[in-house]
Amino acid sequence: MSQPNLALYFYEACPYCQFVLEAIDDLDVKVEYCNTREDRNHYNKLVQDTGRGTVPCLYIDGQPMHESADIVRWLKANAAKLTKNG
Repeated sequence: MSQPNLALYFYEACPYCQFVLEAIDDLDVKVEYCNTREDRNHYNKLVQDTGRGTVPCLYIDGQPMHESADIVRWLKANAAKLTKNG
């Protein structure tokens, strides 16, 4: 089974994003970071794909997941099969 490709759409000032970023750091999971405030293309893709620009949004193999608590729950439940940093 291949490890899922993860991309987090976020921005630094968002407290819900910080909750997810902390979980990613704690789990040492490899994630592509897509800051929607620093790159308008990331924001536009998020709106095009989901119909909304709210963050955090974790793309799991191209499928978006919103809601910080759901994202953290998914990360923790799947940590053993996710690619680690380093």
